[in-house]
Amino acid sequence: MKGVAVTRGLGDVIPAPGEVRPDTAADFTIDSGTRISAAAGTEDVAEHLAAALRPATGYGLPIGGAGLDAGAVTSGVIALVVDAALGSEAYRMEISPGGILLTGGDPAGVFYGVQTLRQLLPAEIYAGVPQQVTWTVPGGTISDRPRFSYRSGMLDVARHFFTVAEAKSYLDTLVQFKINHLHLHLTDDQGWRIEIDSWPKLTAISGGEGTGVDGVGPGFYTKADYSELVAYAAARFVTIVPEIDMPGHVNAAQVAYPELTTDGIAPEPRTDVEVGYSSLVAAKKETYTFADDVLREIAALTPGPYIHIGGDEALVTTAEDYRTFIERLLPLVVKHGKRPLGWHEMASADLPPTTIVQYWRIEATDDGTARAAAAGHKVIMSPADRTYLDMKYAADTTPGLDWAGLVSIEQAYGWDPADRLPGVTEDSLLGVEAPLWSETLRTLADAQTMTFPRLPAIAEIGWSPRETHNWESFRTRLAACAPRWRAQGVAFHPAPEINWPH
Repeated sequence: MKGVAVTRGLGDVIPAPGEVRPDTAADFTIDSGTRISAAAGTEDVAEHLAAALRPATGYGLPIGGAGLDAGAVTSGVIALVVDAALGSEAYRMEISPGGILLTGGDPAGVFYGVQTLRQLLPAEIYAGVPQQVTWTVPGGTISDRPRFSYRSGMLDVARHFFTVAEAKSYLDTLVQFKINHLHLHLTDDQGWRIEIDSWPKLTAISGGEGTGVDGVGPGFYTKADYSELVAYAAARFVTIVPEIDMPGHVNAAQVAYPELTTDGIAPEPRTDVEVGYSSLVAAKKETYTFADDVLREIAALTPGPYIHIGGDEALVTTAEDYRTFIERLLPLVVKHGKRPLGWHEMASADLPPTTIVQYWRIEATDDGTARAAAAGHKVIMSPADRTYLDMKYAADTTPGLDWAGLVSIEQAYGWDPADRLPGVTEDSLLGVEAPLWSETLRTLADAQTMTFPRLPAIAEIGWSPRETHNWESFRTRLAACAPRWRAQGVAFHPAPEINWPH
């Protein structure tokens, strides 16, 4: 006997769709006869959809060619098509008793429509074994497009390393909420996590045992590992953004190569959580040979348009040396065919025209970021008191830090990027990012617990039209995520402000 699934409304998804037109007489039920049709360009998305639905339904869901007949969906078909007129990443989903027509402005739009479709099905669809459930999708039409083109999560693999498998698992949870960038913080004082052929001691010395906070986060990505992760992300329409943090946060690099220090003496390895004590030397030739080599190899491995150069918390670098370093470093990124991206401190320097500034502090104003925006530079908003997923939910929660304050789900949801800084308007914004720093993390479950349920809040801010943002609506839709996360084995924090179903 089939189970009775929880009834879902057409708009009961995260991020909130831009336009929803329900039709309660037009529900569609997926059954053993349902098939998927894939128009040109959607074949890989069709495979993704089938792979997502087959385990829980137990149905074959064969994939074929076009499923349209005189403009209507052939009976029993989920049809995937592309219409560029919709625009990049946009989609329209028309659900009728005969089938589903999912049209994307590009294959990415079709993929995001698939994520919406998965949420519209009963939560049991996320299970890994067949479930006795009637797989009904509520009828009507959704028209949807992103507010911002850059919607990102960040995973710090320097303070605690996460394997390729763990990073893939983490990425798979992010894309369900239409995240399209994954920023990897690859280097810091406590470890160097990416193989560089021209400087092999970086990983041989600073990527092995005893590295990471408390010495319990060893590991690094070989070039093959990194390329595997990049390809896995690209198949899910996610761009990997690698970060090589400079001129500060470089103790691990200097342990491996003491010629990068002022006196040529290697510092002691660091496994504590202090920041701001290390710096590359702006006046040394070796500094720029090192930076150029690393950026060249990272650029060759990274098909995406961005390289993040860090630039934050260079507390022992003088203001003059900082400007000198940034103004020599950023043209190297451009030389290697990439667009420079860095934390907002670098806005104190003269920036190449394509440079993107990422704001992370908690102050109400920032003149440097505002000047950069006025000069035409795009800005990514990541204020720590709203978006930092490593902050504690409440005083008694673990893991987590609290230097930026406590970040509840309501705090993460209750802001708007266009209102955060004077001088940084909607037109200046490229998007938003939710960083997860790993000083207190020890497992993938720790990472999931700090990410969920706050990441969906940042995802909705980045995707949904501003006028749809509503806390009471969001908290209700968020509660419905709990059974989905349980079905996937994803750890999450049961925050008391949400009425979680048991």
